[in-house]
Amino acid sequence: MSQDPEKLKKIAKEHSDKLAKLGMGLAEIKFSYKIEEKVTKEHWNLRIKDFKEYNEKGLEYYNQVHAMMDLVSKEESQRFLLRISKFRQLSATLSETMEKIKENPTIIDSKDKQQSPWSKEIKNQITEQSNECLRHEMNMNGTFREFYEKHLKSILE
Repeated sequence: MSQDPEKLKKIAKEHSDKLAKLGMGLAEIKFSYKIEEKVTKEHWNLRIKDFKEYNEKGLEYYNQVHAMMDLVSKEESQRFLLRISKFRQLSATLSETMEKIKENPTIIDSKDKQQSPWSKEIKNQITEQSNECLRHEMNMNGTFREFYEKHLKSILE
């Protein structure tokens, strides 16, 4: 924190305002990682579209978090950047699995007693990947909350 305290406060406030706006936009999307057993291509097309929109806005949000953290601690912001990279990887994997399901939506139907091992594997993958994405985001948000309390709260007050 070698910057002038007033200048740092002003820049942090600008970042905070951008972050709040992005957070509201993210909340408006209302995406849930919960997997529903819907067996129509239309459902999965919409789900993929919603996820892509959520993911893009989420990346904007987390990049803004990174920029805000970078004001105070280069080291911690770099670690957070690695988390953003992992979020991007997890999202890409989940998106690929959703595409597989879209091509054959009956994969997700638990009432289908004659599912192939491949279908069962894809169904398990999407559940695991969704849970992993959710846990990773919760972890990222928790990390930022701790960082905010430790470093930013006093600057912004």
